[in-house]
Amino acid sequence: MRAYHRLTEGERNQVYALKKAGLTQCAIADQICVNKSTICRELKRNAGLRGYRPKQAHRLACVRQSQIRRTRIADATWTGIEKMIREDWSPEQITGHLKDIGEPSVSPEWIYQHIYADKRNGGDLHTRLRCQKQRRKRYGSIERRGQIKNRIWLNSH
Repeated sequence: MRAYHRLTEGERNQVYALKKAGLTQCAIADQICVNKSTICRELKRNAGLRGYRPKQAHRLACVRQSQIRRTRIADATWTGIEKMIREDWSPEQITGHLKDIGEPSVSPEWIYQHIYADKRNGGDLHTRLRCQKQRRKRYGSIERRGQIKNRIWLNSH
């Protein structure tokens, strides 16, 4: 399978020329060496009133790229969360408080992940947690209910 990459302005010009020549989307994808779904999305996203235009398509793609939010939670929010953890708030309480004051929502799980990332980096936030159990990664569950202790398997010969 081909690796994903964004189309360049030159590739958009090629798409326009090949489409104008009457090639199918699959044929255009083979010519440019991209996945056929890339061409389909390109034509669908960037077609204007006058059809697909490569300069307009490139401009629209650049605008979309610049609008991507890199981090959902600002550093100032994380700083406030760390302050609350140091004041012995639980991640669940922090989540509720942020919701009440209208801050961006942060799930307790994200807060726990932030705390354990801090621990891996040598921080001490984990010492402020109320529950000081060793964290174990769960890979799967083994059904423990309904097991008969010391059971003997009967052969069905």
